[in-house]
Amino acid sequence: MILNKENFVDMLNSSCQLIDKNIDKLGNIDAKFGDGDHGVTMSKISNIIKKCINNWENESVYEFFENMGEEIMDVNGGSAGPLYGTFFQGLGEGIENSEEIDNKVFKKMILSSLENMQMITKAKVGDKTMMDTLIPAAECAKKSSLELPECITEIADAACRGAEKSKEFPSKFGRARFFKDETIGYMDAGAMSLSLIFMGFNEGIKK
Repeated sequence: MILNKENFVDMLNSSCQLIDKNIDKLGNIDAKFGDGDHGVTMSKISNIIKKCINNWENESVYEFFENMGEEIMDVNGGSAGPLYGTFFQGLGEGIENSEEIDNKVFKKMILSSLENMQMITKAKVGDKTMMDTLIPAAECAKKSSLELPECITEIADAACRGAEKSKEFPSKFGRARFFKDETIGYMDAGAMSLSLIFMGFNEGIKK
């Protein structure tokens, strides 16, 4: 399978649908130990993604992710804008110079997004951040022997398991870090929102 523009539109639209359905839940999770604005911020990010999709005409897939990531970086709402902007630009950088987006290139996109994120955050698995979702997803992409679209399902499953496992850790970043062990038992809002992105990729590719 070779991914094209229509595939990415379906994947991103599905991600936005999941985010939009979970705005309140994301806000409620963040409100327990953080600023409580993650749901609102993710709603803004979802709106930018949808706007960029609607305006997507002659851009390559690489240019689309680069430009969309740049817009997302300017979103007001704490660290989510810069982090998600960096994530999406990383996906684009994984496509650069690739004429066809096959299984190998898609996996490179995920690994590239992790590399980009590691340039701006030192968070790792166990720190209760969105990296609890991204790192397992990238590790799965690196090891996966499945072809498209099955590898997307495998990667999304790994992302969701990582987000769920974030419940087991105390927060080490952001305002939530001051609550330490009190945060154990709660999923990190950023880990959850990124898992929704990956779940959307999986649902969208099946359309």
